Amino acid sequence: MKTLKVGMLGAGTVGSQIARLLLDNKADLASRAGAELELVKVAVKNIKTKRNSIASTLLTDDATSVVNDPDIDLIIEVMGGISPAKELILAALKNGKSVVTANKALLAKDGATLYEAAAKANVDLYYEAAVAGAIPILRPLRESLVGDHVIRIMGIVNGTTNYILTKMDEEGTAFKDALKQAQDLGFAEADPTADVEGIDAADKAAILAGLAFHSRVTDKDVYREGISKITAADVKVAKAMEMVIKLLAITELTDAGEISVRVHPALISRNHPLAAVRESFNAVFVEAKSAGQMMFYGRGAGGEPTASAVLGDLVAVARHRVSGGVGPKESDYASLSIAAIGATKTRYLIRLNVADKPGVLESVAHVFAAHSVSIQTVRQSGAGDKAELIVMTHHSSESALSATVKDLSKLSAVSDVASVLRVEGAI
Repeated sequence: MKTLKVGMLGAGTVGSQIARLLLDNKADLASRAGAELELVKVAVKNIKTKRNSIASTLLTDDATSVVNDPDIDLIIEVMGGISPAKELILAALKNGKSVVTANKALLAKDGATLYEAAAKANVDLYYEAAVAGAIPILRPLRESLVGDHVIRIMGIVNGTTNYILTKMDEEGTAFKDALKQAQDLGFAEADPTADVEGIDAADKAAILAGLAFHSRVTDKDVYREGISKITAADVKVAKAMEMVIKLLAITELTDAGEISVRVHPALISRNHPLAAVRESFNAVFVEAKSAGQMMFYGRGAGGEPTASAVLGDLVAVARHRVSGGVGPKESDYASLSIAAIGATKTRYLIRLNVADKPGVLESVAHVFAAHSVSIQTVRQSGAGDKAELIVMTHHSSESALSATVKDLSKLSAVSDVASVLRVEGAI
């Protein structure tokens, strides 16, 4: 049986698991790939650090020697970051090596450059592990649904934020305490900004949007809001309305044929399949014209789950190398424009702190009407100067809603607009 030599860039939590699984499952992987997969060189920052799953003889601190080694056939990149990962991947592709990467940030920022380099060298660029860990979602979009028309994707693609929101919903935990729990369990980094402010999810949303709608989408195209402003009051209102708050990555086609792509916290009905996705799990809900509704669910992060996705890609590109072919290349023929966030339409829940006196509801309703934002329901709680109005709207554009909120804050009877949350999902 032919042997394909594998080089790896990075040997952290994910890389260590990849190395272990390559060794433990050597015979099975060889049978599935049609060639033995031999890990021959691993680039790390510090070769003196002991790694139980990787022999010290394989380690090097010279990453360029891995991508330039003429004996290496396939490259796995799990070092992360933009540079030097980008330069190393481009060098590997130029040298005729197929690449498997989990680098969502790089793909979202400048995936086009990588796709073009892979196409020019006639080699594979696979990246299933870049979105939702072990969950197979990119290949279904890239291959299984290529004969269909995707209408909408709505997903929970960040385990840290989902864990935090689960604890706030189920146990009444404060945001900062839930975040500390996530950090203690290893779900969140010491600096959680990329997670709680939606940066990680936005990178993944850009990748999903590009595949779903056959257009180039970058991280700069994604409208983004995080969960750091979600309060116990928001969670309490959601529960009272049989809803739950989730950080959602959403991409869909607008009526104008543009791509709307956004990441933000939103309310969804507890009857929706995504509402049952708890703690650090991920799920992606896909709606396609012919296939209908589908949900992909599983572990979205962690060493073993991510390594599983990487090895799935490795077997795929190894098969292509054995047979002399390549897998699907970038599909960007549609070249659709990105919709401005102001054109996006959804429902909204607005909480207003108001004075409980005659004429308040009338003045609030007048502002909504002035901007053609239709009110679905109104609920009031409290009394005196601490009354609260909870307004649910029908579908409205983001621009109309923003103008409405701006004018509501100017009303003398409104002490403040406590929160504005989007409402997603019809189920």
